Amino acid sequence: MPASLCMPVLPLPDRDEIFRYMRCPQPDAAVEKLLDACLDTALPLLSPRVAFAVFPVDMTDNGVRFPFGAWESRSLREHLAGCAKALLFGATLGVGLDRLIARSGVDAAAAFCCQAIGTERVEALCDVFCGEQTAVWAEVGCALTDRFSPGYGDWPLTAQTDVFRFLELPRIGLTLNGSFIMSPSKSVTAIVGIRGKER
Repeated sequence: MPASLCMPVLPLPDRDEIFRYMRCPQPDAAVEKLLDACLDTALPLLSPRVAFAVFPVDMTDNGVRFPFGAWESRSLREHLAGCAKALLFGATLGVGLDRLIARSGVDAAAAFCCQAIGTERVEALCDVFCGEQTAVWAEVGCALTDRFSPGYGDWPLTAQTDVFRFLELPRIGLTLNGSFIMSPSKSVTAIVGIRGKER
């Protein structure tokens, strides 16, 4: 069964968080002006999209088994302890921001600022999506764990190949290179455990 798709609505950018990613916790007027200009340019280029699927979790002695693959991963097993199901998702902001940063006319300061904007926005996208799913599952007596991505702990980054195949992530514009790095750059894949018995 194909993954479900959604386009969450994001909250307004968190300026303090963007400045944190810029390593500039006390910005002066020039940096504030730079952020304003970059937000005006970058935000219209973003196309937040998420693909996701829910499936059963089968614990093994040293890891976990899903419908799309099995891994010997103690950290993933510990993360999903007590979970009968899990939610896998891929989220992206689209290619617009990457193209903006790659333009020769964008100076280094603006590119750095746009990178920070992208990081804050993709984290906001994951937070909004997970928040919506938390509310949905709470209605049937379940709670969600934090998210856990390929490459965390001893869950290998190579798992991205199976994640991409299972969720059909090219449908939302995501690609994976030979080093298992995603494009667009401001994208996330992650698994979230579902704990509790559905009523």
